[in-house]
Amino acid sequence: MLEVEGLSAGYGEVQILRNVSLTVASGDMVTLVGSNGAGKSTLLNTICGILRPSAGRVVLDGKDITGWSSEAIVAEGVTQVPEGRRLFPQMTVRENLLIGAYRRRDPRGVERDIEWMYELFPILRERHRQRAGSMSGGEQQMCAIARGLMARPRVLILDELSLGLAPIMLDVLVDALRKVHGEGTTIFLVEQDVATAFDLARTGYVLENGGVVLSGPTDELKVNPHVKRAYLGL
Repeated sequence: MLEVEGLSAGYGEVQILRNVSLTVASGDMVTLVGSNGAGKSTLLNTICGILRPSAGRVVLDGKDITGWSSEAIVAEGVTQVPEGRRLFPQMTVRENLLIGAYRRRDPRGVERDIEWMYELFPILRERHRQRAGSMSGGEQQMCAIARGLMARPRVLILDELSLGLAPIMLDVLVDALRKVHGEGTTIFLVEQDVATAFDLARTGYVLENGGVVLSGPTDELKVNPHVKRAYLGL
């Protein structure tokens, strides 16, 4: 479904990504893990049209979308939940969800999906009139994920799901993502918390210094000596 082929990118003369290739198959949940500075966010910015690559391409369902605008890529069904959530803090929870559906022209469907978001994250129903910026970090992350889902994406990209969250809140989000994936949404999870990422996803890639150094089923990556030593503290 989503294929990255030999992608290289950076900022000015500073090259960050070097010949990165990976595949996110339709209906799968795939993770990309790596430490701070590995190039994870640069890869997402390139996939989503924020940054142009110096080499390689991004393909969605056989269509080359390399260099497309972010808006055009969203229209094709790729939605990113960015690191740091980036909600509209002065708007209510409901208003943020409606912004996620701004391209849609099916008001009844939008209302049904808002109800689904409230079922997925019950606290958002309680907070629907509250300003998003006044909620806790975990509640804001729920709202950010719900906003992304309101676009009905074919591929949902999550950047640093676990960042700054208490374990109990992370468990709630993990359960919700499993439900979303069970409904058929393809998920690409970019995450620093390797244990959480490997528990969620079936396929994984390890990014180091701008290049993919390992890939395969997450069950196999969990027991890889390098992964155990460098990321799992074993």
